[in-house]
Amino acid sequence: MTLRPYTSNDWERLCLIHDAARMHELEASGLAAAFLTLEATAASEGLFDGEVIVAEFEGQVCGFVAYANGELTWLYVDPSKYKQGIGRQLLRHAIEASGGSMSTEVLVGNEPALALYLSEGFKIQRRVDGKLTGNESFVASGYVLQRNASDA
Repeated sequence: MTLRPYTSNDWERLCLIHDAARMHELEASGLAAAFLTLEATAASEGLFDGEVIVAEFEGQVCGFVAYANGELTWLYVDPSKYKQGIGRQLLRHAIEASGGSMSTEVLVGNEPALALYLSEGFKIQRRVDGKLTGNESFVASGYVLQRNASDA
């Protein structure tokens, strides 16, 4: 597997990966009805506001991460590739590129993502309840997580 910067040729795969994985994430949080496609949300949610890195295996993009200013904003892996270390490698790349300190948010109920972040040195700072980012007509609960380079 290789990690490399996103190119516009990756867009179709990013959409497929996000849409499948996002549905899993929302279902786990009881929010499946809140689903919106990547095509509908990428611009408004700032996918390209920072760095976007893709994971490629055997010539096919299988995951991606986006981060900016010490914040992990997107991390999705093709569901057919779950539990193969792809998300962990993407996360570690983002952490390293951010100097070891990073914040992120995870929906309550998304236990696989929460477990990954905690295993990589993130700590829960607080729980927040409010409108779901990207689809504000839904109420959601999430955790704000922080990883400090000095704690790692």
